[in-house]
Amino acid sequence: MFSIKRQIGNQAEDIALNYLIQQGLVLIEQNYLTKVGEIDIIMLDKAEQVLVFVEVRYRKNTYFGSATDSVDQTKQLKIMRAAEHYLGCQQKFDEYICRFDVIGLESDLKYPKINWIKDAFER
Repeated sequence: MFSIKRQIGNQAEDIALNYLIQQGLVLIEQNYLTKVGEIDIIMLDKAEQVLVFVEVRYRKNTYFGSATDSVDQTKQLKIMRAAEHYLGCQQKFDEYICRFDVIGLESDLKYPKINWIKDAFER
């Protein structure tokens, strides 16, 4: 049985995924898990031929900073290591440029404020 925190996380990821699909991105994989880290969503931005690794963060309130602020350098390194692992296993994306985006959701998940930061951090 999932914990409440995991259920909320899954709901936030679903909202982010639907938002990105509405923006024209195509889902490649969700919840890619390795020993070195996890990637919430992997998408293809066909308009730019870019493989996009997306970190989704949710905060009900911003007392301790925004949702996107919570993606610190340690988290970025984990995401980059997981992305390197993914690319090592998926040669079909060898020719693609990669980008790391962060989707921050804040407030109530019924009507969240969505903040999409493209190219949030560099490899």
